[in-house]
Amino acid sequence: MKCMKEWTGENTGEFAVMDRRTVRGFDAWAIGEMGIPGVVLMENAAKNCTQIILEQFPEQVKDGICILCGGGNNGGDGFVVARQLFNQGLSVKIILCTDPGRIKGDARINFAICQKMGVSIGQLDTASAELFREVEDAVAGSGLLVDALLGTGLQDELTPSMALLISCINSHNIPIVAVDIPSGLDCDRGIPLPVCIEAAATVTFVALKKGFVENSESRNATGRVFVADIGITPFPCA
Repeated sequence: MKCMKEWTGENTGEFAVMDRRTVRGFDAWAIGEMGIPGVVLMENAAKNCTQIILEQFPEQVKDGICILCGGGNNGGDGFVVARQLFNQGLSVKIILCTDPGRIKGDARINFAICQKMGVSIGQLDTASAELFREVEDAVAGSGLLVDALLGTGLQDELTPSMALLISCINSHNIPIVAVDIPSGLDCDRGIPLPVCIEAAATVTFVALKKGFVENSESRNATGRVFVADIGITPFPCA
C-alpha cells in the first residue's frame, strides 16, 4: 500500500523517526538485504514526490517548474521528478548546480534519460561573480521551484558558493518544494549550516528526520512536511 502522509506535528507517533546514520542504514538494507536496486528506490521516491507536487501545487505547476539539481542522489531524485512532470505535459527545466561530470551512479542513469527525453537542461556556475543574476535568469517564469541540491548526508557547513546559491534561490518569491530535506538543513539537529532552503513544503522519504522533530524551528525551512515511501517502509501505513 502506498504511504504518503502529512506530518502535522501532532501525529509524530504515526511515523518512524530517523537520524542521518539510520537513514543510510535503511537504504543499505533495502538494497543489500532486500535486493531492491537503488535506481528503483529512487524511482519510487521521486514518483511519490511528484504526486504530492501535483496534488498540493496544481496552479503553480501550470506556470512551469524549475528543478535545481546537485550531483548526488538528491539530484538524481530531482531528475526523476523532472521526467515525471515532463510526462504530464508540463513545462519543466532542470538547472544543474554542479559539473555534469560529477553526476554518478543512479543519478547519472536518470540524468541521461532526461537528456534523451529532451527535457530542458541548463547549468549554473556557482562560482560566478554574477550568481544572483544567473539564478534570477534560471528561475524566471517558473511557478514552482524544486530543491534537489543536497540530501541528508550534509553535516558540515556549506561551502561559501553553495551558501550564496541557496540565499539567491530563497530571495525569489517563488514557492519551493524540497526533496527529502531542505538543502543546507542539518538532518539530525534541524539547523541551517549556516543557511538553508526555505521551502513551502518538504517531501521526505521513508521517515521523519530527527532534526524535524527535535527542533521546532526547522519548520521555518521545511514548510509542510509529507512523508513518502520508497517502495518499502519501516512502519505500517496508518
